[in-house]
Amino acid sequence: MDLGLKGKTALVTGADSGIGWHTAKALLAEGTTVIMSDLHAERLDAAAAKLDAPDGRLYHFPADVRVQADLDRLREQVEQSAGMIDILVQSSGIHGAGGMFHEIDDEGWHDTFETDLFGPVRLVRTFLPHLRAKGWARVVLIASEDAVMAYPDELPYAAAKAGILSLAKGLSKTYARDGLLVNAVSPAFIHTPMTDEMMDKRAKEQGTTREDAIRSFLNEQRPHLELARRGEPEEVADVIAFLCSARASFVNGANWRIDGGSVPTMD
Repeated sequence: MDLGLKGKTALVTGADSGIGWHTAKALLAEGTTVIMSDLHAERLDAAAAKLDAPDGRLYHFPADVRVQADLDRLREQVEQSAGMIDILVQSSGIHGAGGMFHEIDDEGWHDTFETDLFGPVRLVRTFLPHLRAKGWARVVLIASEDAVMAYPDELPYAAAKAGILSLAKGLSKTYARDGLLVNAVSPAFIHTPMTDEMMDKRAKEQGTTREDAIRSFLNEQRPHLELARRGEPEEVADVIAFLCSARASFVNGANWRIDGGSVPTMD
């Protein structure tokens, strides 16, 4: 299916691995010019080197979404290299502070929110003039099943991701008539470096392998995940690419779950 993305320009954050990297790959395959961004320059360089892109269709610049000066510099680099963006995919994120509510201090909450909620706010605000200028634009924000499931040992992350859903809906209401369509995707337990780290920690605590930790986690913590496996990042990236496309011209303010059935309700 031709997604109608040839000639478009996309910025993908959190692009040095996982969902962000696979989204960059999927958009490149559709003929999009892609700017990759993430926190660590060396990791970003290595990630970009793994992608097969024609000359002039792939750029990569490090930036910290927690720092407005970094985002201002990123905007300047994007404009100088590729012009104005048509598409923004915000995939930067951390798991953040874990543990039970009474165990998490203010610093844990602040650190999680700085990356997972305020980072996307700053990013959209920084590039909003680009996205309103042409009369056609797309924003996809990465939320999570946690936004509606609120697991007790992940409350800062869950609250931040619930904020992402509200942010996406509010932006979709505010800017749709400028041609800017905004949607969210909510993955559940995807095979990424973040969940690898979580499962390695669980394996160490249980004295077992990562594979056994994954199985016990699914059985004990994610019993509603009906496909009984981790999702793959390309399974998320394909949905994101569709939402970025001309084919999604009447999709606005929606939350697309990519969760293998993990959330047990339809609403």
